[in-house]
Amino acid sequence: MVDEQPGERWNRRYAEERWPDQPDDLLVARAAGLPAGRAVDLACGPGRNAVHLARLGWTVTGIDASSVGLAQAAARAGAAGVQVELVEADVRDWRPVAGGVDLVVVANLHLPPGTREPFFARIVAALAPGGHALVVGHHPDSPGCRGSLGAERGYTAELLATLLAPCRLEVHHVHRPGRDGRGPSHRLAAWATLPGTPGTLC
Repeated sequence: MVDEQPGERWNRRYAEERWPDQPDDLLVARAAGLPAGRAVDLACGPGRNAVHLARLGWTVTGIDASSVGLAQAAARAGAAGVQVELVEADVRDWRPVAGGVDLVVVANLHLPPGTREPFFARIVAALAPGGHALVVGHHPDSPGCRGSLGAERGYTAELLATLLAPCRLEVHHVHRPGRDGRGPSHRLAAWATLPGTPGTLC
């Protein structure tokens, strides 16, 4: 689990398993209409979302505890001919400058209750007025949550509305067939927007 020796566990998983190389659909759809700004991809892994944003002209920082995942992200960025700042660190230690980020991406990071509340509070605090956050993760009834993750780590629309308040929230349910011998998944993809006009002070 990401909160228990995240670097070691994810190094093994990124080395042994095949991971998607395409960015999340909701990010593709929403980022296409945004002016490029400052983005942070938390638990970026092999960098599919970070590299996509860099291709669009964003200044991107990817943070992950896995050196293997970051090495894959660096190779992907190099192949795409883009620059992504990659930082090896536990995302729970991320302390952003308030109002300094235009877009935060959190894809497939499932923190336990008690840890996720302050984590998401920092995300909201990091957003500039009019900034956005993308959160993608398992719903509690997804096989991934009923198994190794634990349902208490899953996301519901109601939970995300609480975690990302006062952002306006758009939530999509994403059902996907199984892969690599795993069952189908039920995930939420949420696009949050902090009220305010971009470029103004809070």
